[in-house]
Amino acid sequence: MSERIVTLTSSNFESEIKKPGPPILVDFWAEWCGPCRMVAPVLEDLAQTYDGKVRVGKVNVDDESTLAGRYGIQSIPTLLLFREGKVVEQYVGAAPREVLARLLDKHTSA
Repeated sequence: MSERIVTLTSSNFESEIKKPGPPILVDFWAEWCGPCRMVAPVLEDLAQTYDGKVRVGKVNVDDESTLAGRYGIQSIPTLLLFREGKVVEQYVGAAPREVLARLLDKHTSA
C-alpha cells in the first residue's frame, strides 16, 4: 500500500474522516476478498491522480469489525466517501476506475 493511502483503525478513524479539507474515500476490504484485490490498484491510482483533492483510506473489516458494523457494511469492497465526517457517496463492489473517478469528480474540482 502506498504512502498516499491511510490505514484506518478504530483509533484514527474519527479524526481522519472529520478532517477539514479534501473528502476521504474509505475502502472497507479484507485480504481474502478477490474483488477487494481487484480494486486496490484502482485506489492507488486514484490516490495519486487526486492527490490534494481527495484522500484515500482503507479499513480492514477483519481487524475493524466494529467500524464495519457501525456503517452497516455487509458486502465488500464497500467504498464510502466522507466529507467532514458525513457519508456523501457509497459504492458497493469492485468499481472500474472511470466509475470511481466520476463519483470523486462530483465532490472535487478535479
